[in-house]
Amino acid sequence: MSSTNLIPKFLILFILLVFGAGVAAYCQDTGEKIKELEEKIKYQQQIIDQLQKELEQIKQSMITEQVQKPAEKIVSTSGGLFGSANLFNPNISLILDTFGYSSNLKDKDLEERNIPGFIKEGIHHRKGMNIHAAELYMFAPMDPFFNLYATIPVTEEGVELEEAYMVTTSLPAGIQAKIGKFKSGFGRLNIQHAHTWNFTDQPLVYRAFMGHEGINEKGIQLTFLPKLPFYTQVGIEALAGENEILFGKDAGGLKAFSAFAKTSFDVGDYGTILFGPSFIIGDTETDSIEEDHIFRGDTKLAGLEFTYKWKPSRWKSFIFQTEYLWRKQKGNIEDTNTSDVSRLERTQDGLYLQGVFQTGRWGFGARYDLLEPFNDRYKLAGSDVSFGDKPWRASAMVEFNPSEFSKIRFQYNYDKSSKNGKVNNEFYLQFIGGIGAHAAHTF
Repeated sequence: MSSTNLIPKFLILFILLVFGAGVAAYCQDTGEKIKELEEKIKYQQQIIDQLQKELEQIKQSMITEQVQKPAEKIVSTSGGLFGSANLFNPNISLILDTFGYSSNLKDKDLEERNIPGFIKEGIHHRKGMNIHAAELYMFAPMDPFFNLYATIPVTEEGVELEEAYMVTTSLPAGIQAKIGKFKSGFGRLNIQHAHTWNFTDQPLVYRAFMGHEGINEKGIQLTFLPKLPFYTQVGIEALAGENEILFGKDAGGLKAFSAFAKTSFDVGDYGTILFGPSFIIGDTETDSIEEDHIFRGDTKLAGLEFTYKWKPSRWKSFIFQTEYLWRKQKGNIEDTNTSDVSRLERTQDGLYLQGVFQTGRWGFGARYDLLEPFNDRYKLAGSDVSFGDKPWRASAMVEFNPSEFSKIRFQYNYDKSSKNGKVNNEFYLQFIGGIGAHAAHTF
């Protein structure tokens, strides 16, 4: 007999006994009623004592079997995180993220629309319909000690292993380890998948400093939850350093190291604040700065995130979110055509501010992006280089959620990030839909 079956039987028996006692008491005088009720109470207490003994025996048996034969115990246990037949059956979901795109610029102009001084990479998508990804997500506990996660986006270019990692579940003192390939805990937006963003595209500062894939690395992460009156998580990571913008895709070993802290607490009855700093450092060898040039040196990237969420009901909320990022790189940049080498130092920063209001199934949002708000130093061979006005962009969006599993979003961007004076008027019509069991997203 399982512990889950004992509780309903006890409740049924308890209700029947109480009901029987009431009927009998109604037909007897006061003295007989009191006497019979006392007997019933004694009898019920005996049953409760017996059930408690049986429950304790079952718990001890389960603990013993988990320690001795954890795999066998998992197979025989019904249920699961999402109601699976057993815990060895992974929970699988598929999320489609597709959008239509229009711009006043030609496709060739979009392909060459980089951000001088920051990144040579242009805009990936083209006018017309685009498939961001059909994302296959899988999750399952492996045993009492590890959970296994995998995210496999399928695009028109092929299949990619975005994430595949194990997470410990039984380390002491609030410590948890993550091993494999995963999104770094750096910053606010980096840990989120694209279909959970409040806007169709990423902020300018993320594109300029991390590229369209963000910091998604092979490595090890350790996090710690101290016992405090409010939520606080601190973490450190040792990463391969494969991000093409920050470090270089051909990196080997563990060449990047990060640390972050996130603190959250309630404000009033319906508000919550989350904020914290992040920092990452690593060796760099990349060709992402300028065409036909390779930069070799070191990179430091620091960030500060802040999120305020107000949610008085399920269908009404307001989220304000901002991040400030600061990057410093020092090293040598080589012209691959002439082998000329020059010293390069650049210190740059950027930020975004966005707000999203939801009422019913409708959502309304606005975002402002700005690069070089405080730091715009680009020093090549001892001389300062200027690339023109500060890149910026303003965005507005409206979305409709037919259900919890689908989303339709319209977005407009007024983009002045190219520094060549050309404005990119961008229009998105995005569709997101998902099927299957998907784990909850982070706050």
